[in-house]
Amino acid sequence: MKTVLVNIVTPDGPVYDSEVSMVIAKTTSGEIGVLAGHIPMVAPLAIGAVKLKKEDGSTEMVALSGGFIEVRPEKISILAPSAEIAESIDVKRAKEAVKRAEGRIQSKQDNIDFKRADLALKRALNRINVHEGNI
Repeated sequence: MKTVLVNIVTPDGPVYDSEVSMVIAKTTSGEIGVLAGHIPMVAPLAIGAVKLKKEDGSTEMVALSGGFIEVRPEKISILAPSAEIAESIDVKRAKEAVKRAEGRIQSKQDNIDFKRADLALKRALNRINVHEGNI
């Protein structure tokens, strides 16, 4: 099977750079699967996981907090505000973030930005799910 180079980059620098046989990503309009030689496209990404299927049959997962995917026949670039490979996710920190976000949402105080708290909750739950392979 043909492979395609995948780069995942955040403002802090590169997170992932490898050849894969397939990329599965969650865009804002639904999930897409991309193989080598795919037609060029650009799409906004939702908070979610990117599944990277390797040629040997293994799958790597990366938690994303949104961003964009640019597909070219020979290369796929993902630009994200933050991205973490499943094995490097600090689950304890993510669980603490879930508790903080849930507390803000449940407090129903006027000075709480509920949309921001909801996004923080979604990002933290995504990180936990990616680390545990529940995606």
